[in-house]
Amino acid sequence: MSLMSFGDKSLDLSLPHIMGILNITPDSFSDGGAFNSLDTALRQAEKMIHEGASIIDVGGESTRPGAVSVSVQQELDRALPVIEAIKKHFDIIVSVDTSTADVIRNAAQLGAGLINDVRALEREGALQAATQTNLPICLMHMKGGPQTMQDQPDYASVVTEVSGYLLERVRACENVGIDSSRLILDPGIGFGKTLAHNLSLLKHTEYFRKLGFEILIGLSRKTMIGDALNLPVEERLYGTMGANASAYSKGARIFRVHDVRPHVEMLALMSRIEREV
Repeated sequence: MSLMSFGDKSLDLSLPHIMGILNITPDSFSDGGAFNSLDTALRQAEKMIHEGASIIDVGGESTRPGAVSVSVQQELDRALPVIEAIKKHFDIIVSVDTSTADVIRNAAQLGAGLINDVRALEREGALQAATQTNLPICLMHMKGGPQTMQDQPDYASVVTEVSGYLLERVRACENVGIDSSRLILDPGIGFGKTLAHNLSLLKHTEYFRKLGFEILIGLSRKTMIGDALNLPVEERLYGTMGANASAYSKGARIFRVHDVRPHVEMLALMSRIEREV
């Protein structure tokens, strides 16, 4: 058993866990605008919890390629009421998908159990805000920003450069007193990478796991699935499941997805097979 504390709850990360995506944004690439009201967001959270999600990931700022920045107040207004309502109505870990210091602090006060930051706490004040929460943090790699990250991304060695960046951010966390046991790493599939880069990162998931941290994979319905299989966004479930199954077999244990039940069932059976004597 490998327990990690997420605020008021813990998870055994020797087992796979599903993080259900709840974007409170009008412009996310797959479900933008679908859950903008508090009622629809709560219904979607309830559905994902019923289907077996261990974590609900609430985000108020789209980070899709080309996404436009939002103000701090916009992000607060979108995310905080949903986090508060989910914690009030359900016994579930809520993750806050944010890079913004004020959102980190306020979400933690409302009961969020995980900080999930695509910018790895590089935005001004984020590192200090995360330190104050005492919560676990997922550090993700992104080359550039959402508006520029897909403009011909280039690496001499994508695995070496991504892992090197993540370890630099681990050291930055440790330097301000964040224990490394609180850190989760995400190689950032689709964030400043070509299809070949993404496939290489997935192939080498085990390399990232051997760095000594739990690994989160977020590739649900992404362009890499569409490019690899020539499929539109609404037809990428099976490709998403195949890629996540590969990552699980190589050591990843947290999977950020739109389609909860298929992944819960697939990974439960894979885990059962793995543990059979």
